[in-house]
Amino acid sequence: MVEITIIQASMSYSKEDGYIGTVAFTVEGHSEPYEVALQSKKGKDWAYSLLFRHGSGKEEDILALEERLEEDDELFDRLVDAAMAAYREA
Repeated sequence: MVEITIIQASMSYSKEDGYIGTVAFTVEGHSEPYEVALQSKKGKDWAYSLLFRHGSGKEEDILALEERLEEDDELFDRLVDAAMAAYREA
């Protein structure tokens, strides 16, 4: 299991764009933090973009995390849940 720590999360909603959010997080064993941008028209099917939060890091780290996000629904759901929780608290 990939151990992540959420640093910051946000989410907004508009009728035109649906839900748009970001989650900044660290991954145990990786040297650089990440940020994932999330978008969903109705809050069900999510598109995302993964990037290093501050500049660049190791390519093999981000590729491994990208693969993990594709395979591990629980990990991806944790990121979406963090952004949705920020939306509900706003």
